[in-house]
Amino acid sequence: MTRKRVPKWLVAASQHPGGLPAGEKPDWVSRVLSRAGVVPPSALAHALGAGQVTVNGRAVHAPLTLVRATDVVRFQGEPVPFRPACRVLVFHKTGNLICTERDPDGHRTVFEALLPQLPPELARYGWHCVGRLDLHTTGLLLFTNDERFVGHATAPATHLPKRYLATVRGPSDDARLQPLRDGIVLHDGPTRPAQAAFRSEGVVALTLSEGRNHQVKRMLGAVGLPVIALHREAVGELSLDVPPGAWRELTATEIRAALGFEPAA
Repeated sequence: MTRKRVPKWLVAASQHPGGLPAGEKPDWVSRVLSRAGVVPPSALAHALGAGQVTVNGRAVHAPLTLVRATDVVRFQGEPVPFRPACRVLVFHKTGNLICTERDPDGHRTVFEALLPQLPPELARYGWHCVGRLDLHTTGLLLFTNDERFVGHATAPATHLPKRYLATVRGPSDDARLQPLRDGIVLHDGPTRPAQAAFRSEGVVALTLSEGRNHQVKRMLGAVGLPVIALHREAVGELSLDVPPGAWRELTATEIRAALGFEPAA
């Protein structure tokens, strides 16, 4: 039997003398530091062990030390903002990269491809991959320091559109795409209506406002257009504009206008 993984927040709460704050989602000190980009993730254990991190004036050494929004966290005596401004990177994922931090099967990860490129001022942050693309799927992938943005971009209620280009087998018959525009029923329930059109012979542009496992491939397969290759070219109003393997940081205006999220602290 597979052991159910215990969430980090629950571990943190169980280790805190005061227990879980009523009505408040707990946070922990290592995440606060990573989110604010004050110490590189690789140096975090040393900083805690050396007593360089304090909460309300007391040195803490455990990464999962529970903290509240009203607590004062300091690194080397300097205050650490509990909710710093949201930062978002856009990365052009190439094929044969997996969207995890480590892969037991030995595939190269998106973190291994992205992080060595970052300048020191960005390398200090703890970056979260926003959603996932399959191993061989290419295109636009977002990274952020802010867990709230991850929730915003991936929550079904947000309906943030994502546009894909799928190379398919089968006739480029527009009538085949009409069921996708109407919404079809997959094994996990009906889909929301999608925007679908042939961009060129054998290439379908498909825009979804929801995200399920292998959804593009399953939807196109259901109408007799099996996918050969898949590329994501846009998220929200943000279109991919960097070469394969490259990245750039989004401006606050782009985060707000193109992705519908308020980046200010």
